[in-house]
Amino acid sequence: MQGSCLCGCIIYQVDSLDTPIRHCSCNTCRKAHAAAFNTGCGVKKEHFRWVQGEDKLAHYESSPGKVRHFCSRCGSQLVAEKAGVPYMVLRVATLDEDPGVRPSAHIWTGHEVPWLAYGEGLQRCDEWQPGYPG
Repeated sequence: MQGSCLCGCIIYQVDSLDTPIRHCSCNTCRKAHAAAFNTGCGVKKEHFRWVQGEDKLAHYESSPGKVRHFCSRCGSQLVAEKAGVPYMVLRVATLDEDPGVRPSAHIWTGHEVPWLAYGEGLQRCDEWQPGYPG
């Protein structure tokens, strides 16, 4: 499978997703991704490779021993690594294709924000919301 950042200057490939996909609502993921939660899964380091733009990667140690890798141009977070762990945490939303599996858990739900709503009663629009100022 191939994935990339928002601007397309960084491309990676993964041979397999090696852990289940999970949503994470921890405060760190929420802040790092500017979203209510992040969706990630583990990929063994030997199953991951940078194809293009590795020189455009920036890094941030968001907690002791955990380094987040993101595009220095567009800011897309792509993976995170933790010292001594054989897996990288892949940001599933950066995949360019459907991985064929669905999330199996939602972790750190004790950190969920009160304004979060999952869809019940929310208006659904295929594209931009009609009449919403852009």
